[in-house]
Amino acid sequence: MGNHFTLLHKDLNSKARLGRLTTAHGVVETPCFMPVGTQGAVKAVLPRDLHELGCQILLGNTYHLYLRPGHELIRKLGGLHRFMNWPGPILTDSGGYQVFSLGTMRKITEDGARFQSHIDGGAHLLTPEKAVEIQEALGSDIAMVLDECIPHDASRSYVRESTERTIRWAARCLNARNRPEQLMFGIVQGGMFEDLRRWCVDELSALDFEGFAVGGLGVGEGEEKLNSVGAFTAQLLPEHKPRYLMGVGRPQDIIHAARAGFDMFDCVIPTRNGRNGTLFTWQGKLSIKRAEFAGDPRPLDATCGCYSCKNFSRAYLRHLFMAGEILSAQLNSLHNLYFYHRLMDKCREAIRDGRPELWAELVKFADAS
Repeated sequence: MGNHFTLLHKDLNSKARLGRLTTAHGVVETPCFMPVGTQGAVKAVLPRDLHELGCQILLGNTYHLYLRPGHELIRKLGGLHRFMNWPGPILTDSGGYQVFSLGTMRKITEDGARFQSHIDGGAHLLTPEKAVEIQEALGSDIAMVLDECIPHDASRSYVRESTERTIRWAARCLNARNRPEQLMFGIVQGGMFEDLRRWCVDELSALDFEGFAVGGLGVGEGEEKLNSVGAFTAQLLPEHKPRYLMGVGRPQDIIHAARAGFDMFDCVIPTRNGRNGTLFTWQGKLSIKRAEFAGDPRPLDATCGCYSCKNFSRAYLRHLFMAGEILSAQLNSLHNLYFYHRLMDKCREAIRDGRPELWAELVKFADAS
């Protein structure tokens, strides 16, 4: 399908890489962070504001958009880009993780995932072919294969069986694709077992994917396993294709994963934490609901250039949160996303300019978080 990823530079002090990913709706400089727009919207944040804070690419979700408003409706209205008025690249998750999270409301078979809608209880079957059909209707720039997200404490026999099925599903997704301009990423599973991770990478690398994701991490296995299994798997992946660590998004996790060689990240943490009053700063996390900020005239972070920090005090942000104002979610989420994008800027700068002292600052920040 052509080479869509250019490896621009390797860091001399780590496994980090600087890259450029070309999609049908624009170029993405990596390492990058993708805000999560599960239902065609990043919660409480306007597309205009996302663009202004430097967002390059968004994530949408097959499962949610399939159930509501429906992929055929979105297709008729011109695709997801037009529907949500986002001109830049979009990656869509296949829905595998959402189906996994349904617990007893789903059943995995060779055909696919049978599940009950969390909206109305209706029965559905999400097959690899259906996942591709939905994502092609949405018109995303990057489609993910359907996989099973394996619980971190699953037995080796279950992990082996599930990973085998995920590999077969990946091949079925490739066979089902009809839009060559839509890139497709395979997803590496294998649980906490390094040999199964290696085997899965070997099998998927033989298939014609434009990139690879690592799934099944950040699901309760703990920070040590997350870092060790992630770093191990990253170095097995093809060097000339993008590497995406799915759903892992604490700042410290992103820093360590970028240094391990991952290129793409997504997570709901910045927006979810913002709505809950937890804000990220270079001095650490801050809970704006605390009483000590009730009369604090200072900006949230004097070093931050976001709209919230340039225009409002901690006292005002606390007032909005305590009053339950919608503006609280907007300003807090905007700040957190701005912070995350500056974090990625610093990672790219450290790689591009060969600055070990900047990496040292980032690692120190990560270790203190």
